[in-house]
Amino acid sequence: MSDGPITDTAVVGILRPFVRATRPILSALRESDPFGLRGRGGGPPAADSGADAGDRSARDRLLDALASAHVPGTAAWARMDVAERQKWWIYRVGRFATGVAAIPGLGGALARTLPVGAAVGAAAQGILLVAVAGEHGVTDEDHLVSLLAWVLFRRRPDLGGGPTAAEDAAADARAAEIEGDLATEGRPTAARIGSAVWRLGRALYSVEDELDKRPHGRFYHEALGMLPVVGVVGKYLGEWSGLKRAAREAQRWLTGRGLAKAS
Repeated sequence: MSDGPITDTAVVGILRPFVRATRPILSALRESDPFGLRGRGGGPPAADSGADAGDRSARDRLLDALASAHVPGTAAWARMDVAERQKWWIYRVGRFATGVAAIPGLGGALARTLPVGAAVGAAAQGILLVAVAGEHGVTDEDHLVSLLAWVLFRRRPDLGGGPTAAEDAAADARAAEIEGDLATEGRPTAARIGSAVWRLGRALYSVEDELDKRPHGRFYHEALGMLPVVGVVGKYLGEWSGLKRAAREAQRWLTGRGLAKAS
């Protein structure tokens, strides 16, 4: 808990490295196309006949099938509209964050010192906001920091002309600390991503007095969460509801500033 009011400057100082640590992860997931799936039609493979059947390898048929999947990097994904992609990210982030919360070992000492819901829930909402903004083509750091400041903390910080050289260097160093071995160990594994999510949660939890301002579930989710045995269900549903509300608020924020793409 803080010893005094948390300034906008402090909030921005936390959100800049958060954004920098989050964007590369989301970018890799969204843009990676290691098998060249984007160049494929993504529809059902045409029926093979005659010599064509012999020419098409099993690998080609498999890649055509994969290109039909609605995941980043495929032709099917490229045809989805913004609303469909936003819904995909809600489910993706929600399910992954739930899995991370269910395996406290991924957080090491952090999992023993911070409330799981507050740490992972705040990180999940921050990740989702950056993902939603990205689907609208919004990648400018100041825009993303302002978006997170408003949706998570109800702040409208004055970002001025951007960070000073010292602030920029500090943000880079903190972002590298949050990313951990994600950037140095090749393709991210679920364990490494999960640990990074915990570190993102720790970064936001440093302003824990502000976390009650982020989107939450309904009152009945909170009530259910206080009951024995079924409480975990209430907490899960509450975080899920909070994620959807955060996405809607991001949409409104982007629309209000003329940054949203038409669905």
